[in-house]
Amino acid sequence: MFAADLTMPSDAALALLPAAAIIGLWVAWSDMRSMKIPNRAVLALALCFVVIAPFVLPLPEIGWRLVALLVVLVFGFFVSSAGALGAGDAKYMAAMAPYVAWADAGAFMMILALATLAAFVTHRALRAMPPVRAATPDWDSWTSAKFPLGMALGPTLAFYLALAAFS
Repeated sequence: MFAADLTMPSDAALALLPAAAIIGLWVAWSDMRSMKIPNRAVLALALCFVVIAPFVLPLPEIGWRLVALLVVLVFGFFVSSAGALGAGDAKYMAAMAPYVAWADAGAFMMILALATLAAFVTHRALRAMPPVRAATPDWDSWTSAKFPLGMALGPTLAFYLALAAFS
């Protein structure tokens, strides 16, 4: 079973899940509406980890997870500079990194790939529906050639933490 293979401690996942889910919804909504992930959302996600993690994870592990944030931030900078990813997406991915146990990185990437595919299909289907477009006429993602990746990023982290918390 996939969820049973996750190494994220269930109590830590449960403690981090509410903040990640709420901020993830904010990110998805904002990216669909304006094709931007607010820096405030990125900072909020990182701050929630820094505040909550000391209560549920050993300090050395927190340090390594913060190293992951820096590694993903540097990598994301180069990918974003090359035009392959939006800067907001790269920054949000960096803020997500400490929430993921190192040993779960492969499983997390699989969840991200599936969520991105599902979000892409859902987004394209929704933007083709006149009632949805009429209800949200000012959303930039309906007319953009680019895909609002935040629509997949936020739910991915929440889904990963939920799997870890409830398995």
